[in-house]
Amino acid sequence: MRLRLIQIDAFADRVFQGNPAAVMPLPGWLPDAVLQALAEENNLSETAFYTAELPADAIPPPGGDPAYHLRWFTPTVEVDLCGHATLATAGQLFDDVHPDARRLLFWTRSGWLPVSRADRDGELELDFPAGRLRAVADGDEVSAAAVAALGIEPEQRFQDSDLVYVVRGAAEVRAVEADFSTLARLPVRGAIVTAPADSGGVDFVSRWFGAGAGAFEDPVTGSAHSQIAPYWAERLGRTTLTARQLSARGGTVHCVVDGDRVRLRGSYRRYLDGTVTLPEPAE
Repeated sequence: MRLRLIQIDAFADRVFQGNPAAVMPLPGWLPDAVLQALAEENNLSETAFYTAELPADAIPPPGGDPAYHLRWFTPTVEVDLCGHATLATAGQLFDDVHPDARRLLFWTRSGWLPVSRADRDGELELDFPAGRLRAVADGDEVSAAAVAALGIEPEQRFQDSDLVYVVRGAAEVRAVEADFSTLARLPVRGAIVTAPADSGGVDFVSRWFGAGAGAFEDPVTGSAHSQIAPYWAERLGRTTLTARQLSARGGTVHCVVDGDRVRLRGSYRRYLDGTVTLPEPAE
């Protein structure tokens, strides 16, 4: 079997920025073990697989836009929500399959996720569920272990899908040197360190460490921003925000908090188009 593989830099204004994702259209679902092996071989933080066939238990799509079933795999696990690989998948579909469409719909583990063309040329907007942070006590053992592994002194501690730590300033976010072996042993997907920005045009900054999900430090993490954008909207008193993820590659995410949803806007750049040849299954 020969499969397409498209690699796209998401939340990027040019190649070699943002977060690279592999996108693999499928004629039908392959065994999960094969999907996981493909993601491990691709060795990116996420590989997105999609088909045009919706599962029997899918809620009817909200509108008549093109709809697909989308799943995301890190090199080690399948995840419930991923922003940059969703943006990359939508970019590939808009480019190759639906050049005249304005919106696409993806059925996922997190329900229906719409992706629309933004008003700005070449940008796409993800419509994600908003995170709900809950405070974590200083004495919580898992949180304390993560704080020690990150080498930080947080002002506030929260948890949603990830542990979330608010520190004093952007310099502290940049300075984090994570102990990934310790983080990987904790029973959490990842840890976010975030702070107010120290440069014009940006409201808040962050880094995301996902050793528990096999991603270590992710270049730009859409699902992290869906968790922390509501916090910053409340703290800063406005619902439209610009965020910067301070990884080595870096990336910018424009956020709009709208009730129980967060819209995340960014650009993408196509890097690679290739073909994967799967070996014949063993007899």
